[in-house]
Formats: sequence, C-alpha cells, structure tokens
Amino acid sequence: MSTLIVVDDAGDWPAGGAGITVVPARRYLTDPAYGEDRAARVFNLCRSYRYQSLGYYVSLLAEARGHRPWPRAGTIEDLQSQNLVQVLTATLSQLVEQTLAPLKADRFELSVYFGRNLTQRYNVLAQQLFALLQAPLLRVRFERAGGHWHTRSVRLLGINELSDTHRNFLYEAAASHFSTRARLDDGRPARDYALAILHNPDGGEQPSNPAALDKFASAAAALGMRPEFITPGDFGRLPEFDALFIRDTTFVHHYTYRFARRAEGEGLVVIDDPDSILKCNNKVYLAELLAHHNLPAPRTLLIHRDNIDQVVPLLALPCVLKQPDSSFSSGVDKVETEQELREQVNTLLEKSDLVVAQEWLPTDFDWRVGVLDRRVIFVCKYYMAEGHWQIIDHKADGGPREGATEALAVGEAPEEVVDIALRAANLIGDGFYGVDIKQSGNRYCIIEINDNPNVDAGNEDGILKDALYREVMGVFLRRLERRRDGGEA
Repeated sequence: MSTLIVVDDAGDWPAGGAGITVVPARRYLTDPAYGEDRAARVFNLCRSYRYQSLGYYVSLLAEARGHRPWPRAGTIEDLQSQNLVQVLTATLSQLVEQTLAPLKADRFELSVYFGRNLTQRYNVLAQQLFALLQAPLLRVRFERAGGHWHTRSVRLLGINELSDTHRNFLYEAAASHFSTRARLDDGRPARDYALAILHNPDGGEQPSNPAALDKFASAAAALGMRPEFITPGDFGRLPEFDALFIRDTTFVHHYTYRFARRAEGEGLVVIDDPDSILKCNNKVYLAELLAHHNLPAPRTLLIHRDNIDQVVPLLALPCVLKQPDSSFSSGVDKVETEQELREQVNTLLEKSDLVVAQEWLPTDFDWRVGVLDRRVIFVCKYYMAEGHWQIIDHKADGGPREGATEALAVGEAPEEVVDIALRAANLIGDGFYGVDIKQSGNRYCIIEINDNPNVDAGNEDGILKDALYREVMGVFLRRLERRRDGGEA
C-alpha cells in the first residue's frame, strides 16, 4: 500500500522518504495517474479544510478513488458540530479526566501531531484521539465544568499554522508513524500476516473458552498467519499487526470499542468492526432496525418517562425490560406486576433515556444462528437454565448457571429461522454475528443481533468441529489478501 502526503505546496513538507510520496494538492486532484493506485493511504496536510477548499476536495476525491484519506471528508464535516464532537469523543471521557486531572487551569488545548504531543505525558490521549478521528493534525480544546473535564471542540489544523518548532516536531512524529507502518508493508510473503486475538483472561463472561481460543490460533497458524494473544494492556501494540480478532465481551464505552476503532484506523482487518459493536450493543437501535425492515420481532415498546402507562395495554404482563446495552442475559429482566414494572423502569431510566420493553415469549430454547461474511456458519439451540426463563441465570445459588447448548447442521434448522437470521445480520454488515430467535408454534421472532458471538469448544463447534475455526480464520486471510491486492477488505 503506497503512502501519499498531499500538501498545498511541495515546500510545506520535506522529502518523502522510502515509500512516501509528497504530492501538491492540485496535482493529486487533476492528474489521473493518482486514481490508478486503489490501495493508497492519503495524508491530507493542506492549509485549509473549509467546505469546497483544496483540502476538502482532496479527502472527498480520495474516497471516490478508493483511497484511505486521513482525515475523511465525513470527519471534516463532523468536526463542524460541537454535538457530534462530544459524541465522537465520549469514549475517551475517562482518559481525558485522568490525563488532565493534575491541571490547575479550567481550560486546556492539546495539539495532536500524528498521535503525539510535544509533552510526553499527553501522548496516550493524543494517540487515542489520532486513532479515533484519523486526522494527522488536530487541536482539541477541553474545559473543566462541574469538577469534570469535557471536550469542547476539535479543530483540524492547517500546516501553515504551526511554528517552526512545532513543524519540526510534526515531521518527527510523522516519520515515527510511517516507520511503524513500514514494518507491516515490507514485502513479507503473501501469507505472513500477524493476527492479534484480543481476550481478557481476568474478565467475567467471555465469548470463547480457552480451548476455543487455542483452536482459533491453531487454525490461523495452519493458514500461514502468525496469531498472538493480546490483552487490554496491549493497545499501543496494534500497529504491529495486520488483523485484529476480538474475543472479548464488547461495549461501546469500553476498551474493546477503542481497540476496534484504532485497528480500523491503522488499516487492520478487524472483526468485529466498531460500527458493528456500536449497532449491536444498543437494543434501541436494533428494535428500530428490525421494525423499519419489517423483520419479525416480539411486540416492542420504547419506554421513556412519559409512556410507562402504555406498557401493560400493549404488551401485557409479564413482559421483558432491557437496558439498551445489555449482554449475556444481564440487564434483561422479566417483570410480573405493575409495581415491579414501574420500579424497574425507573431504575433503568437512570442510565438511559430510553428502555426497551418486549412481550414475554416463554420458550424452552432460543435459536442462535452464527453469520460470518454474510453466510451462515453454524446453528445452535440454547436451552434455558434449569428453573429459569433465561439462558443464563445470574442469580443462581453458587454463581451463574447456564443452560445446555445443542449444535445442529444448518439444514436441520427451520428454513425461516435461517432466512430471517441472515437478513437481519446483513443489515448490520459483513462481520461476525449471532442472531437470537425465539420460536413459538409457527411464529419466529428475532430477539437480538449480537456482534462477537460465542464460540466455545464443545458447544457451537459441535457439527463443524475444527472446520468452524478454519472458516473464521479463512475470512481473515481472504480479506487480508484482497487488501494486499488493492481491493476492499
């Protein structure tokens, strides 16, 4: 993958160095030769990014050519809105608080040059902002209000705004970034790809047990890749890898989402991607998505403080309440009385302005359909925990207790189950999803679409055995080789 640095004037940047080409903006925009390399990374370092300026068009046309612009045109637009800035940077709020806590002033500006700042203690925050927004030159303004630090604005810097000292530091930061990337693009044999498998051995419920993790690693090695297990402390090592496989429970305001965002920004093949995490982790989004596309689901109501009285007439009792980011049966409650309903809704509304309520569909098991790369790769029945209405009983004596898992051949599942699961997963993307479906007589209802679905040795692999792990790793390999050949991963 070639790397282009696009500037208004060639004098704005020193010689490119190995693998780096410095291109004046007008030439990049008008010379058809630059449209032929469909795998180029384009670092847009123009003097202005205002609407319809040269800098704006560089990012816009780069995307049209299939290049990877830093920043994207969408980022240029997003940073015009303070509300969007706060949404985009919300995942970093804890890091912002920790980094800026020692400051006595209530305002602070941070300059970010390819993920670095002149003051080393701000480098972790700078690197995360760089990976999150994928823009090489940023100035971020923070303010302290009510005892907490908040991101107030993020501005793209023009290279002409920098003093000589800062510009020299920029060149150094860029050289460091490009040298790291060069180690990944050094002409290694076609299948010598480094695959990071993110897991948390100290975490609670995990999507793969140790035996399954070992099988994923063995399958990757058998296909010529170099798997390595990484943990939450290895965030800074992501540029060393070509691909990231997340085998940790994902949340949006969580390190797993930051890993996915940075991996995507670094050009890694990542499963699951941050967009899938964002969408699948919010039950409000999923309820609206299924309704909009007329896919079967339980009767559903989005509850807020003004419509609690509608729950019983519409859904009856008992019904099920879900906090938007619930997972592993946690944050999902069955309520049987109006008093219980109001108490539980009020508790959930303290965390979210919307809560999902659904009719209760009692079943002995849920269908789970595993979808990867827009294809069904496994089907299971997840039976309810003994004496409980969910697959996992978190309140059982002696700790959480799970029901049994039964793997079936895809052809053994009802055709409608497979069909609606595939249609639902494809609305999210081409990642790795687990679609949960309840069957009540001849009625099938999609309960949710999960990113990062369970694959445990002895459960989901009951039919395909080791071939299931090779199938997943094969998707990584195909995407890596498509990307190497200049296509979309």
